This record gives sequence, structure tokens and C-alpha cells, in this order.
Amino acid sequence: MRTFDIKPAIGTSSLGLHPSQSLDDKVLAAARHGFTGIEVVYDDLERYSASQKIDMALAAGRIRRLCLENGVDVLALCPFENFEGHKSPLGERLAAADRWMKLARILGATYLQVPAQYGKDVVGDETVIVSELQQLADLGSSTEPVISIAYEPMSWSIFCSTWQDALRIANLVNRPNFGLCLDSFHIATKLWGSPYNTQGKYPDGDQLLARSLREFVESFPLEKLFYIQLSDGERFDPPFSEKHPWYIEGEAAEFTWSKHARPFPLETECGGYMPVTEIVQALVVAKGFSGWVSLECFDRRTRDASVQPEDCAMKAGRSMKRLQSALQAPKSRL
Repeated sequence: MRTFDIKPAIGTSSLGLHPSQSLDDKVLAAARHGFTGIEVVYDDLERYSASQKIDMALAAGRIRRLCLENGVDVLALCPFENFEGHKSPLGERLAAADRWMKLARILGATYLQVPAQYGKDVVGDETVIVSELQQLADLGSSTEPVISIAYEPMSWSIFCSTWQDALRIANLVNRPNFGLCLDSFHIATKLWGSPYNTQGKYPDGDQLLARSLREFVESFPLEKLFYIQLSDGERFDPPFSEKHPWYIEGEAAEFTWSKHARPFPLETECGGYMPVTEIVQALVVAKGFSGWVSLECFDRRTRDASVQPEDCAMKAGRSMKRLQSALQAPKSRL
């Protein structure tokens, strides 16, 4: 029987969302609780740079040294959003990408994480989207060390919201440094979890998710899976509507959900109820994936300045242990 044999990582957003929660403290907390990789959120690096009164490049160098001293790899710099198909000049977008990639190289990051387009002012021509992503990947490989593009289909992405869509794009881009980052939250909220009813799931959610996971195990090429992100999600009670205090006109419900109510996997005491175990059983165990698995959570409770990165890292470590135990004796709901 295959086991949950992965490299554990965590996103810096998972270690606190208050501006006072410093990036260096987050790195140290992650290391103390068994995480050997970290996804550096750009905003965290920018705040660290400002707090230290140093430029971004110097800040990135300090964080890299801190990671090296504590046995932590920098997995990715993230999230480089709304790149492909945007109506702004491509040259400006590539120049921004180049700045991010320079920071990623200083950090020692392997990946630039790129969520699939979710903006409004965009072109829906797949030929344009593929061409622009090819140019982004080529920019990443134009200088050593190569920066790979981890493209992430999100449940509210407008052209590419499933792993099947993202894999088709990746095959069309056809660059060795272009692959996918798959996130349990997006898989679950696209196919299974609903914010609109008291059950918290779509009537055919079990069947849709089970079918997608079977297809993934049977057909997904592992070389295109760069890394995996995990989180849980809270059920909306009452169901989401325009009267909900989190509602924002024009914002996808899944995006709203993601910003406020994504606790750590199996964190039922914080409302987690999604089929994370079943998703990991397919993506990791059944598929034989042994690469990076990163916790990417957005828990509104961590916006409180009293919450410390150490508190979050302790909860994250506990979550990984719960997931390991659940996988050893899985009781599938699908």
C-alpha cells in the first residue's frame, strides 16, 4: 500500500494574515514545526522589505539565508495574478514578470506560481493565452537558474477552472518549465462544495468529484504536476447570498469563500468539512506523487494581531498529522 510520502511545505499566508506577522518569524515557525518548504507570498516579502527599510532584492536575500540556515527550501514566489489574456500591453506584463523572477532567483525559489486568469478586462482567445504563457515560460528559462511556471486552475478562473482545462493549456504551451499547481480547495469548490445551500455541497457533488479523481489517477501525466496545495473550507451558515456580510458585488462566491474561510485540512473545530482526504488519496497516494505538498490557507481568524506565526504553524503541523492518520484508514465519502 502506498503511503503519504511527500515533502511538506506551507504558504506564508497560512502563518498569519495580519501585517504585523513578519516573514522572518513565519519562516522560523514553519521550520520548528517540520515544514521543509515554504511558498513566499509577495505581499509578505514587500512588508518585510518595508519594515527593515531595505529594498526588495536585499530582503529576498536575507530571507533566502534564513531559510538555508533553518533547512527550509523556498518552493515558490506567489501569486503572480491575471497575466495571460489581459488587455494591458504584453510588454508591461512581461516586465512585471521579469521583476518577480529576479526576486524568485534571489530567494532560490523553484517556481513562480501563476493562478489562471480571473480578471474582467481580458481576451478569451486561447491562441493568445497560449502564446502569452509560452512567452512567460520562455522568460523563466532565459536565465539560469530556470524559473518554472506553476499554473493554477482556480474554481473562479474564467477560462481555466479545472485540472483538465489546465492540462490542455499546459500541453499546448509545451514547455518543460510549465506545469500545474493543483489545489484541493479549487477542486472541491468547483465540483463538490456549494456555498448556496445548507448541505454545503452540490446534489451531484460526490459523483462529479469521484469521476474527476478517477480520471486524474488514470490519465494525468505526473511530470506536469509541479506541486499540490491543500486547505479545507467552512460551510456557509446561513448559505451565501447578497445579504451575507462578506458579499462583494461582482466577486465570485468561491473567491469570497477562499479569502475568509479556508482553515487547515481536517480542522473540523474551525468548520472544515470538505473531502480533503479523498482528494489527497487520489492526487498523492493513488497517483504516487512524492513531491511538494503545501498548505495554503486563508483563515480570517489569523487577521487578529494576537495570533502569532507559531500558533499557526502548530495548527498546521497538527493538520498534517491528522491527514496522515486519515489516509492510513480512509473512509471515503465518495
